[in-house]
Amino acid sequence: MAVRKFKPVTAGTRWRIGNAYAEITTSTPEKSLLESQSKTGGRNFQGRRAMRYIGGGSKQMYRIIDFKREKLGVPATVKSIEYDPNRTAFIALLHYADGEKRYIIAPQGLTVGMKVMSGAEAAPEVGNCLPLKNMPLGTMVHNIEMQPGQGGIIARSAGTACQLNAKEEKYAVLKMPSGEMRRILINCMATVGSVGNSDHALESGGKAGRTRWKGIRPRVRGVAMNPVDHPMGGGEGRSSGGHPRSRKGKYAKGEKTRKLTKGSNKLILVRSNGKKLSN
Repeated sequence: MAVRKFKPVTAGTRWRIGNAYAEITTSTPEKSLLESQSKTGGRNFQGRRAMRYIGGGSKQMYRIIDFKREKLGVPATVKSIEYDPNRTAFIALLHYADGEKRYIIAPQGLTVGMKVMSGAEAAPEVGNCLPLKNMPLGTMVHNIEMQPGQGGIIARSAGTACQLNAKEEKYAVLKMPSGEMRRILINCMATVGSVGNSDHALESGGKAGRTRWKGIRPRVRGVAMNPVDHPMGGGEGRSSGGHPRSRKGKYAKGEKTRKLTKGSNKLILVRSNGKKLSN
């Protein structure tokens, strides 16, 4: 992992801190694993704006990622580490022994030429995907399923990982990146290691245009609006706008948003704020 601090040769590069892309081995993606995707500009099927501050952006092709890792017992070789414009993490191109090619999220430490495999008989090594019940305690994992066969949906962004803390009869206890302690079915699959590109959080665009290239339009502060447009708008001079809340009036700080009767509450042992839930 490495970031690059740009010289201030222009106003846009004065504050820019970018990724050095030292791990990237090729700039040409695998064509068979690409799909075209169209942008909505925040509009729904009626053509009406359903989400604000979305529009523009560079055209991108979607890379088909294998989150399920369902080729069990077939070894694969890492052929390249590539950039993916659709996510913060890098991706790795695998060439399986039977000739198939697939993309996976590239974990920290995965390099070209390494061998990876999925299945219960796989060793708990970086890049291998196996059930939580077959992993030793303390293992750092990512791309974790919540239901067997569902595909990984937890810990997929750059630098994230969960730690396997305990095993029970049906469940494995994982410590999430937020600090939450949660039970996951012990038959669920997970990939060993933490997601790569951990320095992504240190990057700085340097100018507003780089954000526009990502398809994000300028966001207007609520206190800068009129009272008719936002609960925090209006007032004489630079007023604070009162208690922080959303455009619809929902409080932004302090209000509980999780349902007390949510079914998965019994699977959460400790919340991210350190409070224990009574199951």
